Amino acid sequence: MRLRALLDTDALGLRLLGGEDELDRTVRGVMTTDLRDPSRYLSGGELVLTGLAWRRDAADSEPFVRLLVQAGVVALAAGEAELGDVPEDLVVACARHRLPLFAVHESVAFATITEHVVRQVSGERAGDLAAVVDRHRRMMTSGPAGGGPDVVLDLLGSDLDLRAWVLSPTGRLIAGPKVAGPGLPADTCAKLAAEHLAAARTGRRGPHRVTLGASTYSLFPVRSSGRSPQASRDVRETVLSDWLLAVEADAGDWPAERLDLLQGVTQLIAVERDRRDAARTVRRRLAQEVLELVQTGAAPAEIAARLRVAAPVLLPGLGAAPHWQVVVARVEWQDGELDGGPMAQALLEEILVDPSATGPEPSDRIAVAHTGDEAIALVPLPAVSAEHDGSESGILADALLESVRDPLSAGLDDDGRVTLGVSASVHSAEGLRGALEEARHARRVAAARVGRVCAAGHQELASHVLLLPFVPDDVRRAFTARLLDPLRDYDRRHRAELIPTLEAFLDCDGSWTRCATRLHLHVNTLRYRVGRIEQLTSRDLSRLEDKLDFFLALRMS
Repeated sequence: MRLRALLDTDALGLRLLGGEDELDRTVRGVMTTDLRDPSRYLSGGELVLTGLAWRRDAADSEPFVRLLVQAGVVALAAGEAELGDVPEDLVVACARHRLPLFAVHESVAFATITEHVVRQVSGERAGDLAAVVDRHRRMMTSGPAGGGPDVVLDLLGSDLDLRAWVLSPTGRLIAGPKVAGPGLPADTCAKLAAEHLAAARTGRRGPHRVTLGASTYSLFPVRSSGRSPQASRDVRETVLSDWLLAVEADAGDWPAERLDLLQGVTQLIAVERDRRDAARTVRRRLAQEVLELVQTGAAPAEIAARLRVAAPVLLPGLGAAPHWQVVVARVEWQDGELDGGPMAQALLEEILVDPSATGPEPSDRIAVAHTGDEAIALVPLPAVSAEHDGSESGILADALLESVRDPLSAGLDDDGRVTLGVSASVHSAEGLRGALEEARHARRVAAARVGRVCAAGHQELASHVLLLPFVPDDVRRAFTARLLDPLRDYDRRHRAELIPTLEAFLDCDGSWTRCATRLHLHVNTLRYRVGRIEQLTSRDLSRLEDKLDFFLALRMS
């Protein structure tokens, strides 16, 4: 049963003093105590009732609450019979540790609350207890070695009537039930991933409950096997790489056994995740070797020899790759305390998978290394892409982030950034060094933009667009204000549309006829407007230098 249900039961006389955001926690038991340290008698999931006899002064509240939280207690209820109002120091300590706190009216006996909780919890457990033991045994014996996450998800469907999916942190569908039924739409996957990452950044414990349309989902983190939720010193180290299990059900009212069963499922999936991460070791090493050769200026023949070794691993059954692309990524946090290289490496291995592909196998053709704070991916393009010189069928910077921008933004919250740069395709070892520098330069262009998740491609490096992001903000503002503010002011007062006229005139390369046709104006009217622009700005639109200044001002404004 949930804490919310206790609060909604008037006969229990509970008044909430703090922890409103945690009322969906599940109560698995109840304990009454006035011991200063009751932790040895707690197993986790309890509602603790206390008459506050353990409290001698205000300094006692903090250690008492800390012990309860460490033991996994879900809430504390303090009686008002002895001291009247619950002491403020206890309220503050519970708020600090995010432990929900209730006040119990003096007219209500603790026995009444205990009886109610025991009756509710026991009733819920009775129906599931025997079946859960058998289901858990079956799942443990049919884990990854017996077919991977799909087998476990099918058992959830057949035995517990639960539809569940394994998702990547960007919302890519990794595994789902094979039984007939509607799948999980891509936009739903992305929204669930975003909700999961946002909840993870707040430090809330799973499962996280999300309602989308008419469906409610419970999201369980899938952490690396052998790593407890507290093993990572900072949630940001893994938030962009951990998988999640999305179950189409409201886990808020589940009994402890069913929650334990789903936690066991996530552990089985974590084993599979670790196995597949280990399989990437060879590809990572190949990428690291090629990268070191490229960066140290090795001979093209030596790089080509290493690529011939790498191609069968990265393109099994397809032979050598006629073209390659380089993608550079960086994950940065405002405090600068975390090493972004490994995070960027795991992220690139995820987002370079075709978003329309299901399952993790497509990532077997991606080799990603990391050096310092950046990750570098060596992406082979099979022959079908090479027929088009890799320019259109290869990786495009904008498309790369289109489906993952929202989930990543949620995981980055307000203190992280992801920036990527994509090179053009190259067809030989000689071109890899230039491709690497091109991708790095494109990433710097992306880093100069506004936004948590930005990418730039090689197409943007042969344009004035390359220069504009690096112009200091104060210079940009002064330059555009000097040229365009007089025109904007005039347009506001007279509705003369001088700015749109200027844009069209430059876009038509100064052709009076074409510009007049585009704006549906008489040529004389157009000449009048251009003359007014020149008069207000003291510029001459027949001069190339002035045309260029106007062009750049419009692009920077």
